[in-house]
Amino acid sequence: MPGSLHKKHPLAIRWFHWINFPVLFMMIWSGLLIYWASDVYFVGSHKLFPQSFYQAMHIVEKGDDGKFHGRLALGMGWHFSFMWLFAVNGALYVLYTAISGEWRYLLPGRQTLNEALQVVLHDLKIRKQRLPKRKFNGAQQIAYTSVVTMGFGSLLTGIAIYKPAQFAWLTSLLGGYQVCRFIHFWLTMGYCAFFVIHILQVIRAGWNNFRAMITGYELIADETLAATEGQE
Repeated sequence: MPGSLHKKHPLAIRWFHWINFPVLFMMIWSGLLIYWASDVYFVGSHKLFPQSFYQAMHIVEKGDDGKFHGRLALGMGWHFSFMWLFAVNGALYVLYTAISGEWRYLLPGRQTLNEALQVVLHDLKIRKQRLPKRKFNGAQQIAYTSVVTMGFGSLLTGIAIYKPAQFAWLTSLLGGYQVCRFIHFWLTMGYCAFFVIHILQVIRAGWNNFRAMITGYELIADETLAATEGQE
């Protein structure tokens, strides 16, 4: 299938993406170490995470007394170290997209919701027509913008529950300590859901799409390029 390479992702975007992946993983893992110390959320009468989950994720370790103990200090150490990388990487990403003009591809517009619906219908095999060839479709624009917004929310609520006395004004503004903790926790669950969906979509999109996030270039078949130009 003849085709040609086309530039898709700048080097900076790729760096921000791949740095954020392990950083966010460490933030979630260390956050679970902290959460185990006060496992307060339930589904009905059952705790949100069973003991077997904590054991599988090495959140707890078995002591000489035969009981399982948490690692709160370790979790806090890792969490508060990586939060700076998370914050700096996110801030640089937002700054870069604003200065470089990449925001034009990422921010939702008037047609975003309708296009996102068409993407869902296409993925469900209901829509048969080819989707317009764009750098980011409507569904991606909503997802990526939401993740950036969630990151900002995690940073604010994280500061509020990390230093509730020093940042009492922020904690109060966001609804109090318990509300901030609730929001912070469920934003984390949102990242987990996004991560699963993102990986499935990457697998579905295939090697060409994945390669673009590594090298910056994607291979576009000549007939696809011609069809796209015909739609413009």
